[in-house]
Amino acid sequence: MIKINDLIKKMTLEEKAALCTGASPWTTTPVERLGLPELTVSDGPHGVRRVADVNDLIAASLPATCFPTASCMASTWDVDLIHAMGQALAEECIALQVDVVLGPGANMKRTPLGGRNFEYYSEDPYLAGQMAASFIAGVQSKGVGTSLKHFAANNQEFRRLTISAEVDERTLREIYLPAFETAVKKAKPWTVLCSYNKLNGSYCSENHRLLVDILKDEWGFEGFVVSDWGAVHDRVASLKGGLDLEMPGPRERRIKAVEKAVRSGDLDEAVLDESVRRILGIVFKAAETSKGGSFDTTAHHALARRMAAEGMVLLKNNGILPLKEQQHIAVIGRAAEEAHFQGGGSSHINPTQVDNPFKELQKLAGNTELTYAEGYPAGTAFDQSLIDAAVKNARSADVALLYLALPDSKESEGYDRADLDLTPQQVALIKAVTAVQPKTVVILNNGAPVVMRDWINGAAAVLEAWMMGQAGGGAIADVLYGKVNPCGRLAETYPLTLVDTPAHINFPGGNGEVRYGEGIFIGYRYYDAKEVPVQFSFGYGMSYTSFTYKNPNVSAASFKDVDGLTVSVDVTNTGKVAGKEVVQVYVHDHKSGLVRPPKELKGFAKVELQPGETKTVTLALDFRAFAYYHPAYKRWITEDGEFDILVGASSADIRCTQTVMLQSTLELPCLLNRESTLRDWMEDPRGKRVIAPLFQQMAGQMQTAFGGGEGEGTGMDSFFMEMPLLRVLHYQESTLPMPPEDLVDGLLAQVSQND
Repeated sequence: MIKINDLIKKMTLEEKAALCTGASPWTTTPVERLGLPELTVSDGPHGVRRVADVNDLIAASLPATCFPTASCMASTWDVDLIHAMGQALAEECIALQVDVVLGPGANMKRTPLGGRNFEYYSEDPYLAGQMAASFIAGVQSKGVGTSLKHFAANNQEFRRLTISAEVDERTLREIYLPAFETAVKKAKPWTVLCSYNKLNGSYCSENHRLLVDILKDEWGFEGFVVSDWGAVHDRVASLKGGLDLEMPGPRERRIKAVEKAVRSGDLDEAVLDESVRRILGIVFKAAETSKGGSFDTTAHHALARRMAAEGMVLLKNNGILPLKEQQHIAVIGRAAEEAHFQGGGSSHINPTQVDNPFKELQKLAGNTELTYAEGYPAGTAFDQSLIDAAVKNARSADVALLYLALPDSKESEGYDRADLDLTPQQVALIKAVTAVQPKTVVILNNGAPVVMRDWINGAAAVLEAWMMGQAGGGAIADVLYGKVNPCGRLAETYPLTLVDTPAHINFPGGNGEVRYGEGIFIGYRYYDAKEVPVQFSFGYGMSYTSFTYKNPNVSAASFKDVDGLTVSVDVTNTGKVAGKEVVQVYVHDHKSGLVRPPKELKGFAKVELQPGETKTVTLALDFRAFAYYHPAYKRWITEDGEFDILVGASSADIRCTQTVMLQSTLELPCLLNRESTLRDWMEDPRGKRVIAPLFQQMAGQMQTAFGGGEGEGTGMDSFFMEMPLLRVLHYQESTLPMPPEDLVDGLLAQVSQND
């Protein structure tokens, strides 16, 4: 067994400093005299981007399977399928001699304009956390590491290297950290990759509170933290802040800076040793897995096809799908001949093969005549002649299939989207084709929501096919012809317009910062709270069959928070074909000390059912399902009271509701102080007991002095309830046995004694 602490003692200062900085763009520094091997990393949230030459940052990558991007993966709502994909990625890492794959991305989709949203899972932290944890577990089950990214609050491309995300503590804890927390605690990623941006004024690469206090100490993260490529500004400051490995290398100047800081006493060598210890732990763990060989390209391509099909979301269908025995189908759109299957930037994969959507459609079409029209040009140019040719094709057909893909200029890593629209040519194309052919199916290839209200009414069906990976062309055909019953569900809300979105007035920021002014209300949390209508709700998706929910049940009508709650419901396939349903459980708090969203996702399960078959779906809800983060207590808390358990097929399609009573077991310190209002005192059980006699006396005197209605709940009553107790007592100072300040301090002392 390798004793890492003994090795650290044998290493020179120069060797330790070098180990904490990359030797090349993709490898760590080996120490041959001590038998310490290098570690090779690779981009790849949805495929392995292993460059042929590790000394070249932007060299061509070796062929690997390009799986669907995260927006499609999350729409499967299938943790087992994500796990299987992780295992396949690990097999390719082993064959391509990669020790750690840089993924998954667990950042929130704060706004649908985010340029890297196709790499991220969801607007909901619970769903994103479960997806990320399953991905990590799948990869690491084969002895290959992952790098959970981008930690944290990397939600835009605008000035992403320098922007400061200004996020209040509760919002950070409830929205932007939980997916990372779940993944770290549940799946134990080997590494965590920090983001470029600042968080509340401090670069994430130097943010001690984020990287040490929260990630390492509070969550118990055992691996090492690596920088995003080029995210380090001050190497010594980043080491102090908890950043273990700087990438890319080589960075000789950085190494010398660390050596100098240790020798001068500016950097405690123990801090450097801790980073060395964490890096060596992963280096030796990776070395346990033998690398080389090959992987099953055929099997992985088939898995990619299955994933793409299960992630596709049927948004609209007037009965035209699945396709029957049409005589003539007009296939329209460049994306039918040029598959748009992945996003641009660091995640770009060199695929082992790519399915051509048109050819895959031909394989299933049998004797049906298929004719093709380009429909729209590359880029955003407008060409009326292409629309005219498409209309002619559609008019003579039985059905038109419109394959539409957003051009790279509209969404990619490196820049945010300017709008949520298709190109003007594509919108005009849809309107023109649907005007002459009411049986038109629109098939979309994009990484994030697009607005549809100007054209969706004319379409007979709409299929969201996402950035679908290399096998997505075949997956589209599978869904259109019913070989696969669509079972994807949206992992993000589709708004009616851009101005409806939660972060609209707070994005992308300016003067070096972006304020998360919408707080905890992103995605469906916002649309629910504001009662804003949307095009398609979070969790939504259609099927070729139907499902009913019956016999909802909870394990207890009243329960303690530490015991949690079990929820079950019977789901029946009431249609004529087999299908999969995604059962979603949301929680609604009737009353809380701080404002909470109307509902929050806390559990889900995907269940496969034959026609007429019924299965009981059971989900467990733990303490955190009912808790919220209270910044004053600096912890997650629960409160006594009623909760609704909402079971449904989407955030807007709740089928069953059960009301339960939660008993909080927490003993929280009293937060009352001199500035606490009379209401604060009366709503705190300890405070209410202490001032109850005084309250009755004050109420009568204030009514006499100021008039107003009688009884609790009057305007005057509310007026005084919102005043600090100290100020109320000032009005009655002449009747008090001591100065108001002394009286309040005495009451606070009594509360403290009972605390």
